[in-house]
Amino acid sequence: MLEARPRLVPFLALIASFALAPAIAGEAGAETRAVIQRQLDAFAQDDAGAAYALAAPGIKAIFTDSATFMAMVRRQYAPVYHHRRAEFGEFSSDGDAAAQTLTIVDDDGQVWTALYKLARQTDGSWLITACFLIKAEATDA
Repeated sequence: MLEARPRLVPFLALIASFALAPAIAGEAGAETRAVIQRQLDAFAQDDAGAAYALAAPGIKAIFTDSATFMAMVRRQYAPVYHHRRAEFGEFSSDGDAAAQTLTIVDDDGQVWTALYKLARQTDGSWLITACFLIKAEATDA
């Protein structure tokens, strides 16, 4: 019976890690969703500083201030900037990288899929590294 214990401990640790994985993924999903929602709320309020604060360092290296960032968003991401509705879809994560889809209905009723990419920072927070927009064939009347 003594020989079984050393093998049992790693097995129990492995089982515990599988049990905790959904909770960790759920936590990351909730955190990343909150980051995206805060940025959407900042866009709705025209709060360039708050929206820019949620961009990852790589984005900030390209758009060196909040006004430049917000001008780019207005030009290239109008459906994200202002929309009728945004619904969160699939989430996936792999360590310190995450992806979240949203279905967005813009002010004209056009449906879009937004794919957000996020990265966990050294302080544990999540920041947005990219957003890709794909126009759907359908419209929302």
